[in-house]
Amino acid sequence: MTIRTRIIQIGNSQGIRIPKPILEQLGFTEEVELEVLPGQLIVRSIQQPRQEWDEAFKAMAEAGDDQLLDSEPLTLTEWEEGEWEW
Repeated sequence: MTIRTRIIQIGNSQGIRIPKPILEQLGFTEEVELEVLPGQLIVRSIQQPRQEWDEAFKAMAEAGDDQLLDSEPLTLTEWEEGEWEW
């Protein structure tokens, strides 16, 4: 998707307005990282996907909430038992 926008005056600086749907689609929150390349400005989210998963998994384990939900073990097929090689 390509959107054309204007550079506007914001106080003593200049900036661009980014439409809310684009910000939501990209998952941008309060801070972003800017990278300048020849003829380009790259705006990148500081927060990485799954960034806080380690902490969430530790909290789940401490609360005993990390048990398997399937009560029965998986049954292997005949092919998996006889043909599969690791």
